[in-house]
Order: sequence, then C-alpha cells, then structure tokens
Amino acid sequence: MSIPTIEKSSAEEIKLFQEKKLKELVAYAISYSTYYKNLFKANGINAGSVNTLADLLKIPVTTKDDLYKFNKDFICVQPNQIIDYVTTSGTLGDPLTFALTEKDLERLAYNENISLACTGATSDDIFQLMTTLDRRFMAGLAYFLGIKKMGAGVIRVGNGMPEFQWDTIKRLEPTIAIAVPSFILKLIEFAEQNNIDYKNCSIKKIVCIGESIRNEDFSLNTLGKRITEKWNVALFSTYASTEMGAAFTECGEGKGGHHHPELLIVELLDETNKPVKPGEPGELTFTTLGVEGMPLLRFKTGDICIAHTQTCSCGRNTMRLSPILGRKQHMIKFKGTSLYPPSLYDILNNVSYVKNYIVEVYTNDIDTDEISITVGVNNPPQNFEKELKDHFRAKLRVAPDIKTDTPENITKMQFPEMSRKAITFFDRRKK
Repeated sequence: MSIPTIEKSSAEEIKLFQEKKLKELVAYAISYSTYYKNLFKANGINAGSVNTLADLLKIPVTTKDDLYKFNKDFICVQPNQIIDYVTTSGTLGDPLTFALTEKDLERLAYNENISLACTGATSDDIFQLMTTLDRRFMAGLAYFLGIKKMGAGVIRVGNGMPEFQWDTIKRLEPTIAIAVPSFILKLIEFAEQNNIDYKNCSIKKIVCIGESIRNEDFSLNTLGKRITEKWNVALFSTYASTEMGAAFTECGEGKGGHHHPELLIVELLDETNKPVKPGEPGELTFTTLGVEGMPLLRFKTGDICIAHTQTCSCGRNTMRLSPILGRKQHMIKFKGTSLYPPSLYDILNNVSYVKNYIVEVYTNDIDTDEISITVGVNNPPQNFEKELKDHFRAKLRVAPDIKTDTPENITKMQFPEMSRKAITFFDRRKK
C-alpha cells in the first residue's frame, strides 16, 4: 500500500492533526471513562482546557499501577460492544485485561497493515506466523488481521516446533516470517543438524518481535549478527505493546521504528514527567488515538528510548523510535555501575556455547543489587566461567555470578505455567 498521507505531512500539519484528535479524545474520555472522569475532576481539568499538545502536561500520567488498581474503570463501552478480550503478557506482574470493540479491531488491522508495509511487504507475499493466536495474545491476532487487510497470505503455524516450521516452509513457500529472533537461531540450528538447505529457502525477510536486534546506533547487535552471519535474510525490528494497540516498525533503511501519528501521540519523559530535550533518552509515554474500548492518556511504558525526527529516505516524515535501551524498572546498580539487562544479553548472545540463559537480580544482605546469571550449556570449555566473567568485565567493567544448568531446564524456567513468551529477566529485589 502507499504511505498514508499524514505520514508524509509536515511536522506542523501532523501537530494540527493530532491536536484535533486529542480534543476529541479528551471529550470522549471525560464522557465514558470512569477513571479519567474522576482523574480530570480531581485535577480541575475540563474538555476545553486541553487544546494543544503542550496542554498534555496538564494531565497526570497513567501508569501500570493505575491499570492494575482500576482496570475496569478504563473501559468506555458496554459489554455487548466488546468483541475481543486480550491480556498483556504479565512479564512484569499479573496480566492486564484490555477490551476491544469492532472499531478497535479495525484499528489494529490498519496498524499492522501499514506497519508491515514499512518492510516492503505486499499482497503478493505469504507470511509464516511463528507466534501464537491463542491465550488472549494480542500480537498474533494483530498480525493476522493486518496481513488479511493487506490481502497477503498467512500461515498460522504458531510458536516453537522447528521441524513443523521447516516442513511448512518447504511445502507452502512463505516469503516473510514473523518470529522472535532467538527462535530464528533455533531454526537455523535445527536446519543445520538435519541437512535442511535453509539458505536457499523461500523466506527472504523476517519481522523480529519481542527482542531487540539493533544497538542504539542502529547497527545489528549480537543477536542480529548471529542470524545474518548464518542466513542472508533481511531483518526488520519492531516494537509494540498491548496497551498501545500499535507498532513501531522499521523500513528498509533500518534506522528506527516508524511512528504512526494517526494512532499515537508520543512523548519521551524524564523522571519528573516533563519532556526530555531532543536527542536525549526518555521514558516512552503515549496517548492512543482512535481507540474506543479502553483509550489511554499519557501512559508511561517504562521503556527508555530516543526519538529521531529527521526525515527518512523512505518518504515518511514521522518520528522514528530507537531500539529500547532498557526498562526503567529494570535498571540495575551493580558494584557502582548502572546498567540495563540488554547489555547483559548482548554479551551472552555472543558466546557460542551458551544456548540460553536467565538473569536474576536480587537484594543482598547490605541492600545493594546482585546479579546471578544461569546459562544453559551442554559441553562448556574448560575455565568457561572465568572466560564468561572476563567478557563481562571487558564490556561492563563488572562481572556477575555465573551458574550452569542444562538448556532444557533453562527453557522450563523461561516458560513458567501459562507464559506466552520466554522470560529471561527475573527481578527478585526487595520492593
């Protein structure tokens, strides 16, 4: 499809467009959302006092804690208008429920249609969907609806099952895969062990979900390099969440996920909930546009990133989002060094004999952070623990505690009961 007109508009035109939508959203929220009706009343906000994007600062931010405490108070429609119920993954706590109307499902389909179009996908493509549609998971549903709207083919294989994935690729010849990048490494490993000519298969592009494949400067990180060093496929990074019902997906330039201003108003905020300076990292905060069931105003994601506003050579004039630098609540202060889990992952992903891993952070007896990493290894080299610690010291100046287990046991730890995706970070610190 062609690029939506608003995404090729000037910054001023986009601003005016969003301000019109913002006024409509505030009036809607005051009328139908119990949570926002109470919030606005408590803070002396009325529909007429929010007219510009700058006026957003008058509205208190919304957090995950607010959603946990008042989940049902965010719903703006009657039960008979709700078509689908989805929940978040629960990676950081209990899952949150989101109610979607028919209009919301149409918005979801539109988002993935234009997002996948960023990768150059067309109705001539066939997508192999390597993520689940069940267990109230929004992502799989969103991809299916977007591909359907695009008019392309979709093969709903689901997650895992490398043998079934390759059998499907051989028989149906999909051109694009949608998958978690670490699973792609497992696909490659299975292919090599079973003499599958994966380098000449039909897959030419992979849309990567759930894990970062790029560094802050947009170069491929270790995970991205390990895939492309083995397999000459085009990788596209994407960032999304259930709460936003939208996605930031890279175009072929690979310089950040494109913002769709018709779906989201985006802010990057500092510790005091004020906008950061251009080019500085901040906490991604968004306001949903066009959501009917559960719209959100100034929702703080906890994810730290950078906004890039230069026009992209693909023709889009919208903001591009950097790779996520880390989650605010995941920041670790370890032996005088502040770091985020992705910096640990990048080192572990670069060690060939480490098959998988979990990272645990806990509070020690002097109330400071400690890091324990359990790696899945089959035949580790001699002195591998020292070697691993040397890698960490070289990159981060500090070395965590290292333990070992079998890759099979690590996989079980990564997928606790009812988990829909691998969990690699466990925060066991005192709250």
